[in-house]
Amino acid sequence: MFAKEVYQERRNKLKSAIGEGIILLPGNGESGMNFRDNTYHFRQDSCFLYFTGISRPDLCLIIDIDNDQEILFGDELTVDDIVWTGALETIEAQAEKASIAFTRKKTEVINALAGNRKVHFLPVYRAETSLKLMDWGLTGEASVPLIKAIVAQRSIKSEQEIQEIEKAIHISTLMQLKAQEIARPGVTENAVAAQLQAVAIANGGQLSFPSILTVNGEILHNHAGNTILKDGQMVLCDCGAENEMFYAGDLTRTFPVGKAFTPLQQDVYNIVLNAQLKAIEALQPGVLYKEVHLLASEHLVRGLTDLGLMKGDPKLAVAAGAHTLFFQCGLGHMMGLDVHDMENLGEEYIGYTAELKKSKDFGLKSLRLGKALEPGFVVTVEPGLYFIPVLIDSWAAENKHAQFINYDKVKQFRDFGGIRIEDDFLITATGSRLLGSPLIKTVAELHANR
Repeated sequence: MFAKEVYQERRNKLKSAIGEGIILLPGNGESGMNFRDNTYHFRQDSCFLYFTGISRPDLCLIIDIDNDQEILFGDELTVDDIVWTGALETIEAQAEKASIAFTRKKTEVINALAGNRKVHFLPVYRAETSLKLMDWGLTGEASVPLIKAIVAQRSIKSEQEIQEIEKAIHISTLMQLKAQEIARPGVTENAVAAQLQAVAIANGGQLSFPSILTVNGEILHNHAGNTILKDGQMVLCDCGAENEMFYAGDLTRTFPVGKAFTPLQQDVYNIVLNAQLKAIEALQPGVLYKEVHLLASEHLVRGLTDLGLMKGDPKLAVAAGAHTLFFQCGLGHMMGLDVHDMENLGEEYIGYTAELKKSKDFGLKSLRLGKALEPGFVVTVEPGLYFIPVLIDSWAAENKHAQFINYDKVKQFRDFGGIRIEDDFLITATGSRLLGSPLIKTVAELHANR
């Protein structure tokens, strides 16, 4: 945990933003995999963590603004519990570390919510939390003022948070280097992915998301299987660690299974790397991240034009959406206590504004962050090129965007796969700063590491 003053200051800021009523922040409970007592790894709700720092199941925080009270609800362990779990710090002691003055039993939550005052709560992403809200008589819509207040607060990372994020990125870097060390011909994807998780745990953390480790990089979120790696293939490794303070890292590298890329793989890789470098140069406070995304897209089109896959004016091609045959996703997202930070609160609040609405167009609808960058934002930059056979065949059958796409050439790439490169950046007052130590990514560096 951070110092208790950090959590008190965060809650004070939230109370000031909301003004009146009750703020309800339920923590997560245990969730069974296949029966009640065989549970998934416990992960506390990130908003609950942000305002309390307490990672313990079945807690609930109520901030009573009108009466200036903060109450932590939960039940102490029984002797029967301790037989199985061992003794834990009392809830009262944990509350004191978060500067929360009062503790009550879980059954008393409903009493604290009684009356006709406004209760502010967040969107729900777990079924068991929905049931709790129903038991407490809360069946209305989530509080937009609370969503907006928390997004505004959590979006700007403190120096302490940046330090924790960099710790998570350091572990993520070790995971990437481990992948490059052991991903060789004859090894399975699963064997590599297992070692990535081992690195995260050995360094005091967990995975920040299930690792994407695949030779089928054209499938955007393809997880490891029993596929055996072969010389001539590429491995796309998108992985990240969550450190002991629950902050996330997220890095992607694409590298050859064998000693080197083929000449064609190298050409496509350099197109993606150039697009990433151009996007990084454009990171500035006040710049719309949507514009950075479009800039990267234009550089991807220029590279594809040099290879003969596309033609025409790159700006016009991107404006028409022709590039989305090869770049179907967004350039990046916010990162913090969640690897896709706060997205459970709604992308329309996290990545967009009332003035800047999220697009419904193919490709752009997958851009999670479009609004103006601000100092204190932590963002990923992860352009890619993905050659998806079913999409190529579908577009070719329609002759879609034929003024920009050379389908005869594109069809030769049906089995190429996909390439993505990703790093994490802090937006500063004057530009941006790479978070974590630089991780090898030029062709020469990758070849030297094989």
